[in-house]
Amino acid sequence: MLMMESTTLDALDLRLLAALEVNGRASFSRLGTVLGVSDQTIARRFRKLTAEAGLRVVALRDGYRLGQDQWMLRIRCAPDSAAAVSDALAKRPDTGWIGLASGGTEIVCMTRPRSPGDHDELLLGKLPRTPSVVDIRAHQLLHRFYGGPTGWSNKFGVLTDEQISALRPHPEPGPAPARVEPDDEPLLAVLERDGRASYPELQRATGRSESAVKRRLAALLASGAVYIDIEYHSEALGFPRAAALWITTAPGALHSVGQALAGHDEVAFASATAGPSNLFVTAVVRDTAALYAYLSGPLGQLDGVRHVEATPFLRRVKQLTYARP
Repeated sequence: MLMMESTTLDALDLRLLAALEVNGRASFSRLGTVLGVSDQTIARRFRKLTAEAGLRVVALRDGYRLGQDQWMLRIRCAPDSAAAVSDALAKRPDTGWIGLASGGTEIVCMTRPRSPGDHDELLLGKLPRTPSVVDIRAHQLLHRFYGGPTGWSNKFGVLTDEQISALRPHPEPGPAPARVEPDDEPLLAVLERDGRASYPELQRATGRSESAVKRRLAALLASGAVYIDIEYHSEALGFPRAAALWITTAPGALHSVGQALAGHDEVAFASATAGPSNLFVTAVVRDTAALYAYLSGPLGQLDGVRHVEATPFLRRVKQLTYARP
């Protein structure tokens, strides 16, 4: 289990983050009841996390559940232009996580195109015509081992099974088809900006009755088409360093290595990919010594790992749906 080291956040702050990862739309009253404090305390802590840890609650479409292609791009740029290119990418609605790596000359960017046309427009249109872009490598994400609806803060182990059960807002995604209909777009447009938007707000945005909005949102969440996620600055918890890891395994070891990576405390995201490497991982650590310890220890000792390329992030430009200042 990870141990938090922060000069500004405490154990209750961490429990609140973990609770919001379980149910980002839970009321302050419900959160307070589960965590054993008043709703006023929860409201104060929520504001504190927003101000000091960059907390945001947003709705995301789950590309895996929706059957949509997702890609991890490695974009090599001229040294003086990577920041401008990454900022432009951050403004696009089809980009998710963006980081500057390799001393500021490489951009690592996750894209979630909603149609083949969006993907082609970015990879075959916009980026190749950008003069400062030297090289583009696209890795399609094939199978998620960790991440998405499963948040990194749950690796701190600060909530009991009973607390998690009491917080769960809806049944686990089941066999119902995961679909987003055209009529859902006004609803999701609000939730993608503020995952805690009230039902009256959603009613006004959609023109539907409040009961209809509740039913449709519950259906979207229950099917797994949409989930409520949180973003925050890991440095506020004492983990200011992150790195992209491009891992090559023996073909027969791909699944077992991916499953093992999902259990590592350092791993915030892990997916099988197509491309020169067959696994992509985001590792979050305290410092460079901790990154070395992870590469040479838990990761390096996994059977089937043949090659690892680590690219530490100089700066995270975007998380989820928002560009970081």
